[in-house]
Amino acid sequence: MSSAAPAGASPAPSPASGLAERLRTQPKLPLIVGAAAIAAAAAAFLLWSRAPDYGVLYTNVTDRDGGAIIASLQQMNVPYKFAEGGGAILVARDKVPEVRLKLASQGLPKGGGVGFELMDNQKFGTSNFAEQVNYQRGLEGELARSVESIGSVESARIHLALPKPSLFVRDQKKPSASVILTLHRGRSIDEGQVSAIVHMVSSSVPELNAKSVTVVDQHGNLLSAANAGARGLDVSQLKYAQEIEQGYIRRIEAILQPIVGASNVRAQVAADIDFSVVERTEESYKPNQDPRAAAIRSQQSSESAQQGATPPGGVPGALSNQPPQTPSAPITAPPAAANAAAPAPGAATVVASSAPGSSRKDVTTNYELDRSIRHVQQGAGGVKRLSVAVVVNHREAADSAGKLSQRALTPAEIEQIRNLAKEAMGFSQERGDSLNVVNSAFAREGRDEQPGPVLPFWRDPANLGLAMTIAQYLLLAGLALFAWFAVLRPLLRKHLAPPAAVPDAAAAPGAADDETVSQDNARLREIERQKADLDYAHQTADQDPRLVATLIKHWMNS
Repeated sequence: MSSAAPAGASPAPSPASGLAERLRTQPKLPLIVGAAAIAAAAAAFLLWSRAPDYGVLYTNVTDRDGGAIIASLQQMNVPYKFAEGGGAILVARDKVPEVRLKLASQGLPKGGGVGFELMDNQKFGTSNFAEQVNYQRGLEGELARSVESIGSVESARIHLALPKPSLFVRDQKKPSASVILTLHRGRSIDEGQVSAIVHMVSSSVPELNAKSVTVVDQHGNLLSAANAGARGLDVSQLKYAQEIEQGYIRRIEAILQPIVGASNVRAQVAADIDFSVVERTEESYKPNQDPRAAAIRSQQSSESAQQGATPPGGVPGALSNQPPQTPSAPITAPPAAANAAAPAPGAATVVASSAPGSSRKDVTTNYELDRSIRHVQQGAGGVKRLSVAVVVNHREAADSAGKLSQRALTPAEIEQIRNLAKEAMGFSQERGDSLNVVNSAFAREGRDEQPGPVLPFWRDPANLGLAMTIAQYLLLAGLALFAWFAVLRPLLRKHLAPPAAVPDAAAAPGAADDETVSQDNARLREIERQKADLDYAHQTADQDPRLVATLIKHWMNS
């Protein structure tokens, strides 16, 4: 601690006292500095609040397309930035459609695949193999572009295996194709879309069978299973069955809602649909029931007659060709000859006719047989059986006190509802349909049902976003208040305070009272002490700067 300076000596001016003296002589300087700081903070806040809201222009572009897009954005003076990791190019959200249209007019992004534009710049003298390879590449690129037009597909690659044509039938091979799909994040593709992709690719390549097309996603999952047809599952058939069931449900609920109320009836239908296609041809023959009513198909008759000659008789042969002998017969035949036995079957018999002539008549009649041919072709999609379940709520009724209460339906009302449901569904006993109507009280919302888990307000996404916005504004307001109360306001108070009266050294002793002299002496001693401390600090900083740095670090930490 230095001793007090003589009363007539004046202390040496320090830099701090010079700055204070300058601020006293220019009292508006702190106001100007404070106003400039506040204006800079307001401008920074305004620029931050008016910063453009960036939106995604393109994602997952190749390096070549990315460089071309960045060059075009720089030529159009469109500000851009990259997302974290460089996976996306961002521009102002309100300019995304306009920039995409402008880039599309320039053919950007071109994508990884090429199409039939390869055939536009064919060089003279290109070999047949090169032309075939370019055609295959162009066909693969065009098919990939067609597949990428599906909403859930982000990108696609198609590989075609086109065998060379051969003159021999046994050496001919069928083409095949493989499709690799990259789906958008959070998207999926159903069996109907996979089937559409398979048929589109197979229809675009000559002699390519749909069974030879394989579809795989980016995770290696096989989407076009080879045994899908063996399982008998068809998306169109399942959709048709659902439409049939929904149609019956709407019909049943529409007929019952005017009676019990819109929210007091629920119906479910399970339909057994027959998708088999049956084609049957029958041909049957039946005997004629009434010969007189039978239809004659054909009739043939033959008649012959001979008069005045003895018909030939006997067994044909050599004996018959001999001339007959002179007959000698008795006048009366013996009885034994009359009772002679009949000739044995197969023995030769001489037919003799006593009449001088003979006649013969043959008639052949053919009748039509009964014949029926039946050709039946039954289409697919017929309903084999229906199973219907209907639940009806209790009816609300007011008691004598006017309080609403629920009561069960009477058997007559339930039977009426059952009859209406049967008519609406087309109930058929021969088909084996079943209908079950149940009357039960429905659970009321908010009382009987257990409420689901409710997220706390601090975990609600809407509240989190609002809290972050409010926190940003509060932080800026806190920084402004801190700058005013901790920096600007003390500085203004310190340097705009009126200066203390400086004692006049030339004044005669005793001109001022003892209290003023003692205050001046104390102030001079304080100035000398501050000067000595400042000189000591300078000396210490020059000798041991590490100690000073450690001290300042300790002050900042505390």
